Amino acid sequence: MNNQASINNFLGKLTPEYIGERVIPGAVNVVVILILMLIALRMAKMVSTRMLMMFHKRKGDIEFEKRANTLSSVVRYTLTLTILSVSLVMILGELRINIAPVLATAGIVGLAVGFGAQTLVQDVISGFFILLDDQIRVGDVVEIAGKSGLVEKVDLRMTTLRDMSGNVHYVRHGKIDFVTNMTKDFSNFVFDIPVGYHENVDAVIEVIKKIDKDLRQDPEFRDDIIAPMEVMGLDHFSDSAIVIRARTTTRPIKQWGVAREFNRRLKTAFDEKKIEMPLRPVTIYMGRDKEGNAPVPCVPGQGTGNANGAA
Repeated sequence: MNNQASINNFLGKLTPEYIGERVIPGAVNVVVILILMLIALRMAKMVSTRMLMMFHKRKGDIEFEKRANTLSSVVRYTLTLTILSVSLVMILGELRINIAPVLATAGIVGLAVGFGAQTLVQDVISGFFILLDDQIRVGDVVEIAGKSGLVEKVDLRMTTLRDMSGNVHYVRHGKIDFVTNMTKDFSNFVFDIPVGYHENVDAVIEVIKKIDKDLRQDPEFRDDIIAPMEVMGLDHFSDSAIVIRARTTTRPIKQWGVAREFNRRLKTAFDEKKIEMPLRPVTIYMGRDKEGNAPVPCVPGQGTGNANGAA
């Protein structure tokens, strides 16, 4: 009975004057809002794409395209959500619906979701700026959050690494405070080469430069090496050797292969030229028995005895 009365009351209000003053203008306003909403959504898509292109000028780069698409989708999603929310509030206002309870409920729900998903939000925001700044790319070798390895995947929430042992590490972006990228644009490898104190430093440096020159002319490695090796000279004196420091510059992620080949050739050249690479001296304490006698190490060609000279 109450429902019938409410319907009759509503129908009674649908007079020509009411329709002309309230319904038609409200319907027109709703249509205008919907049209503006569609235009704004299209502009949001264009703005999100062009805004990212302003930061990055490289083209034909697969990883750049992945990063640009990821960031573009985030910006477009944020703008779309904002436009839809504002449009919905405006349409409800035109329909004479009290939006205060709706906004209060939405605020409470949003607050609850925010408390529950604050870690996710932190990961996403951190990931957005990591991708925007081009700190990490697929194929880089990086160290993040105490883990290092080859980057296999980067998205807004986490980075996937695979280390030398084949272990896969999933690192949340919210846990990343520092990023060490070992293959950004180019790579370096530093050599600390120990030789004996009696060796001629200038002669050793010439050998190092000759090996680097041959390596840069080798078809297998010449495309990986960007510049001639920088020999910095005698770096420091250790307990048993003098240490010569040098550095080579290679294409990203190629430094370890070049370094292994250089070390192999360096060892061969030092052996041919009788250049000594001394080991650190070690003192061995054999211990003593209860009578105070210490065993004498067995040396090939000599007898054995004790510390008192007994043979």
